[in-house]
Amino acid sequence: MWIQRMEQKNGSSFMGFILLGFSDRPQLELVLFVVLLIFYLFTLLGNTTIIALSHLDSHLQTPMYFFLSNLSFLDLCYTTSTVPQLLVHLRTADKSISYGGCVVQLFVALGLGCTECLLLGVMAFDRYAAICKPLQYTVIMHPRLCALMASASWFIGFGNSSLQTVLLFLLSLCGRNKIDHFFCEVPALLKLACVDTTVYESEVFFVGVVILLIPVALIIFSYGQIVRAVLRIKSSAGQRKVFGTCGSHITVVSLFYGTAIYAYLQPSNSYSQDQGKFVSLFYTIVTPMVNPVIYTLRNKDVMGAMKKVLCKGHDSK
Repeated sequence: MWIQRMEQKNGSSFMGFILLGFSDRPQLELVLFVVLLIFYLFTLLGNTTIIALSHLDSHLQTPMYFFLSNLSFLDLCYTTSTVPQLLVHLRTADKSISYGGCVVQLFVALGLGCTECLLLGVMAFDRYAAICKPLQYTVIMHPRLCALMASASWFIGFGNSSLQTVLLFLLSLCGRNKIDHFFCEVPALLKLACVDTTVYESEVFFVGVVILLIPVALIIFSYGQIVRAVLRIKSSAGQRKVFGTCGSHITVVSLFYGTAIYAYLQPSNSYSQDQGKFVSLFYTIVTPMVNPVIYTLRNKDVMGAMKKVLCKGHDSK
């Protein structure tokens, strides 16, 4: 009903949107299709492996791997919300998406992106508790609190997405339906509005600061305390172990937040649409693909669990 009212608001003949994507670079579309298909398959394989190992190996049923499983599931959903459609558009002349499909895609992608911001902050707190409060760790990070923090991340992320999506599609588009992007994203959709969007942009910027920078502040505080704790460890082997454990999370945080801040916290008049497309490609496909690689290669527990599962499968034959 809400979608029907919005369609009537924006004109009775307004049936959907055209995602221009990379149609201005036809020579690039085949290359992008092959590369993105490979990346997508690796994303599915890597994140599914992390989730499976976390459930199959009892040694990985800890708060750290509970949050990592949430992150992997989130990355699977995030990538799947945009990439399959992009792959189809790269190989066909039809670049359309229905009005309802665009609403759903924006809601899901924005919700998952916000949830990841919050979840990365929660994961930093988990590392802080594990390293700085080792004797109280199991008391602090008990299963109920872990479930509550993960649930809160998802709830706040999709609560914000609901508000942003409704407010954005209440803006008058005056029949404009060509989106200069490969999926329905806030900056690209704002360019279609035929009314003053200053108030909405200010609201987006404010919420972006809260959603992005509060977790960043928590991450900085957590790792500041971790560095202090590590410097008190006299054993160089102990220091390497701690930095190895936390290095994976810092790398993932840097990749995700760097691109998200570029996309959402810069003035709209300095926003380059071409740069925006490639930045969006980075955090919708590259980051979800490399997350499992970063956590796996740097983590002896995950590598050990993988070897045990593979050995069991080999022995059963």
